[in-house]
Amino acid sequence: MADPMYQFQVKKVVDLPTVHVPGLGAIDLSITNSVMAMLVAAGLIVLFFASVTARPKVVPGRMQVVGEGAFSFIDNLATGIMGKEGRAFFPFILTLFVFILALNLLGMFTVFTATSQVAVTASFAALTILLVIGVGFAKNGIGFFKLFAPSGVPWYLLILVTPIEFISFLLRPVSLALRLFGNMLGGHVALKVFAGFVVSLGAFGLVGIPGAILALGGVVAITALEFLVAFLQAFVFAVLTTVYLNDVVHLDQH
Repeated sequence: MADPMYQFQVKKVVDLPTVHVPGLGAIDLSITNSVMAMLVAAGLIVLFFASVTARPKVVPGRMQVVGEGAFSFIDNLATGIMGKEGRAFFPFILTLFVFILALNLLGMFTVFTATSQVAVTASFAALTILLVIGVGFAKNGIGFFKLFAPSGVPWYLLILVTPIEFISFLLRPVSLALRLFGNMLGGHVALKVFAGFVVSLGAFGLVGIPGAILALGGVVAITALEFLVAFLQAFVFAVLTTVYLNDVVHLDQH
């Protein structure tokens, strides 16, 4: 339990039977603590927005202000980067932002943070990049490949620029996944380590009390920072998703 990495272990919460799918093999349908965290986050999001939209008021209350603020925040983000075309992708960007934010914040109040699992963050990143590729081909056809040959670049430099652009595109989902995973993992590890210092130093009695107090101050500071990071990482993920979509929607401006 004192191990800082113990909190990231995936465990079964509800044991369900294994099913065999042709071509995929055996699939364990058991609900783990990671899946449970995502289900709880999704449920809380649905309840929140359902309560906000059930009885909208001319003079909004606190919950309605938060809900409308989230809508306005993402709408301004999407249209600010993509223009009027951003409205078409507003539902996806809002869902991604709110879901990641809910998972990050839920991890601050429970024993498990789903976004500290690279499998979860990689799924978000894969979903995002597949949407970018799909929109790119749907809107531009074979012209999608112009993404790797920016306009205005002399032909003799394209030999160097095109491979760099292609590799950069392939690394986009990797950076999306690892950035969110690394920040949530590292912050929670640091929080656990400082919390362990409080207990360990406090066990030495009067000699260790000053160190325990100092470590406790570190816990408070890191906790405040983690709440900020929880929001910033969701925001950064949403911003980069919008930027990547903008690249293929306005490919002629690339």
